[in-house]
Amino acid sequence: MAGRDAPAADGRTFQSYNPTTGKAWGVFADSSAADVDAAVGAAASALDGPWGRLSPTRRGRLMMKWGDRIAEHADRIAALETAQNGKLYAEMHTQARLVQDWLYYFGGLADKVEGTVIPLDRTSVFNYTLREPLGVVAVIVPWNSPTFLTIMALSPALAAGNTVVIKPSEVTSASAIELARLAEEAGIPPGVINVVTGLRGAGEALVNHPKVAKINFTGGDAGGRAIATAAGKRLVSTVLELGGKSPNIVFADADLDRAEAGVLAGIFAAAGQTCVAGSRAYIQRPIYERFVDRLVARAGRIVLGDPMDAATQMGPVATAAQLEKDETMVRRAVADGAEILFGGGRASVAAFPDGYFFSPTILHNLSADNCLLREEVFGPVLGVIPFDDESEVVSAANDTPFGLAAGVWTRDLTRAHTMARKLQAGTVWINTYRAMAFNSPFGGYKDSGLGRQNGIHAIDQYLQTKSVWCELSSEVQDPFVIKV
Repeated sequence: MAGRDAPAADGRTFQSYNPTTGKAWGVFADSSAADVDAAVGAAASALDGPWGRLSPTRRGRLMMKWGDRIAEHADRIAALETAQNGKLYAEMHTQARLVQDWLYYFGGLADKVEGTVIPLDRTSVFNYTLREPLGVVAVIVPWNSPTFLTIMALSPALAAGNTVVIKPSEVTSASAIELARLAEEAGIPPGVINVVTGLRGAGEALVNHPKVAKINFTGGDAGGRAIATAAGKRLVSTVLELGGKSPNIVFADADLDRAEAGVLAGIFAAAGQTCVAGSRAYIQRPIYERFVDRLVARAGRIVLGDPMDAATQMGPVATAAQLEKDETMVRRAVADGAEILFGGGRASVAAFPDGYFFSPTILHNLSADNCLLREEVFGPVLGVIPFDDESEVVSAANDTPFGLAAGVWTRDLTRAHTMARKLQAGTVWINTYRAMAFNSPFGGYKDSGLGRQNGIHAIDQYLQTKSVWCELSSEVQDPFVIKV
């Protein structure tokens, strides 16, 4: 924090583990409320100091320079993240390079924030607005894409002139620390970007800190509700990107090769550990059996192994707790009548006997109330369900408390765009899946969150508007007359 590394004030630490090997990997400071207070204080001082005095143009250029530094160190960042969360090095490397685009985009927006002049009826009064930063923003990110999600969250906050305190997941602390070091190398003043590592207590202290003016949280819906409740008590607003139970819908007229690749990537890429994972595959009945056969056959060829190896197609899940959850969810689904078509349990990888590997898993015969259709697994577990027509699949797809994303596979563009309107999701992909861009808004409906990340309007969520009134007339006004 404030440009320096510091142990926890009380000396407490916690250990992280490499999910590929199952072995201890690193030791990090377990921040207390005192540490959080120091980080927020540093952020507040930077806001009132060098960062607040920078012109928006200079602020934006520093953000761009930071993006360059991150891209230059993408190899190291990706290796750190793969060691922490077990995701494929290739994916983590791509994400580490892509965040440069986010910092360039929002860095370019920094000097595009404008006030307005209000055309009042009273010509003797000049009225204009200023758009100002909120203050200190808390950014709380999960372990599945730590660099990417951190930069996606804080880019608009910094562009608006705020300072930030990052609380990374205890699973993936190292990359957040590396990002803060690179920010300092890029010339961003000390205190603008602060990192507090730690367990749940550190996050709670940050959410409840009286000087935190905004909270951006990416994680589960239960955590989002708790944060929104705590923030609401202080009248602090939030941006929440929460869970999903996304449907991937395949019509009989679809290009089946592309649809097969999209359905498989939608759930088994990143071992299912993405908020937009297409964990419910609805397949039109005329092609149901042969398409499911294709999915099962392809799942059987997925290469599990070392995520640092370019030949590996799926690495481990990130934690022992997630591995246990995957097993438990599959057992519950089977107890409720589902049948396993492939996988269903832990996978054995000879080189890593203690690794957290789970087999790509496909189940069918799922009743509407089966847990696999209602609850987020966050693992490589796919439920397949047949359907007959559009109205049936729309009803089934929307029958969930979540609404983050959906996929539609069809050659009929009229149907595709009709489905896009009817599906209750913040993002609908047509003949593709898991696409995202810095200039396209992203966020959820229903229990999948509040607010939007990315795109030009994201910056508005980190600004407040001030109205300034200036009397131009020299005439002395009667203080007891209301001016309207």
